[in-house]
Amino acid sequence: SVAGPWPQDVNRSIPPSAMCSSPAQVPQPLLPSPPATAAARQLDELLADLSHMQSKLAAAGPGAKVPAKPSLDNMLGSLTKDLQELGITAAPTSVCAACHKPIAGKVLTVLGKTWHPEHFICTCCGLELGSRPFFERGGLPYCEDDYHQAFSPRCAYCAGPIREKVLTALDQTWHPEHFFCAHCGKVFGDDGFFEQSGKPYCRQDFLAMFAQKCQGCERPVTDNYLSALQGIWHSECFVCTECLSDFANGSFFELEGRPYCELHFYQRQGSICHGCGRPVTGRCVTAAGRKYHPEHFICSYCLGKLQKGTFRERGDKMYCEACHDKLFL
Repeated sequence: SVAGPWPQDVNRSIPPSAMCSSPAQVPQPLLPSPPATAAARQLDELLADLSHMQSKLAAAGPGAKVPAKPSLDNMLGSLTKDLQELGITAAPTSVCAACHKPIAGKVLTVLGKTWHPEHFICTCCGLELGSRPFFERGGLPYCEDDYHQAFSPRCAYCAGPIREKVLTALDQTWHPEHFFCAHCGKVFGDDGFFEQSGKPYCRQDFLAMFAQKCQGCERPVTDNYLSALQGIWHSECFVCTECLSDFANGSFFELEGRPYCELHFYQRQGSICHGCGRPVTGRCVTAAGRKYHPEHFICSYCLGKLQKGTFRERGDKMYCEACHDKLFL
C-alpha cells in the first residue's frame, strides 16, 4: 500500500541520483552484572539476618531490652571486628548509590556502583531495572522506552524514535522501511533515488514528474537531446512531421510549431509545382487552380511554353491551342 501523501513542489532541474547510506546500528541495552560469588552470597545472607534481627528488636516496643546503640552500623562493625580477630579481612560495607545507605542483603553492582535492587530504577519513569535490559546515558540508567524517546534519532517520515537500524539520507534519519518514494510509496532498489525539494523519488516518478519532455514523443529527456522550436527533442524524434525523414543537411521548415522537410512544408502551403512536383520558391504561375514554375508551364504535347490566356485544359493537363485542336477536335 502507498504511504501517506506528500505535498508536491515541482522544480524543473534534474539533480543527479543519490544512493542511500548504509544503515547504522543504535546502542544495545545493557544488563545488570551477574550475581556475586558463593562467599559473597553467604556474607550477604549473614548481613540480611542481622538486619532482620534489628527490625524485630525495633518492633518489640520501648519496654524491650535492646543494646545501648541498637544500630545496624554497630552490628556490622562488631561483625567486622570479630572477623578480623579470626584473621578474616572483611570488605567495607557497600553503600547504595541511590539512597547512600549501607546495603544489608542483596546488592546489585551496575555502572561501577552498588545499589539496593529496588533502588536501581529508570531515571525517567522509576521502573525497577534489576532484571531488565537498560541503557546508560551520562552515568544514569534508563529503561528502553524512555531511552529511545529521549535520545534515539527520529524518523523523518513518522517522527518516531528509531530503535534498531538507522538509515541516513538527505541529511536526515529514517526507519529503513520508511525511506520510500514520496509519490508511489515503493522502497528504493538498486537504482537509488532522486531528490527534489528535499523529498526522495524513484527514477520512474522523478522523470515523469520533473524531467523535461521531448516535443516529439512527450517522453522524458534524460541524456542526449537537441533544442529547436522553443523545446527539446530526442535526436531520433526531430524529424519531418509528414514523412518522418531526418534533416540530413541540418535545415528544416517550421509550420505551426512542427518541423517539416522542404517538400512537405511547401506541399502544406500549397506551393508545389504541378509540372515537376517540386516546391515553388520563386516566381510562380497559377493556372486552373494549380501552381507551376514558369519553365514548367508548358504544353503537354509539344512541350512549348504556354502563355496565360493562350492554353487549353484537358483533364489535368495543359495544351497550346494548336495541339489541343489537333488532338481533340
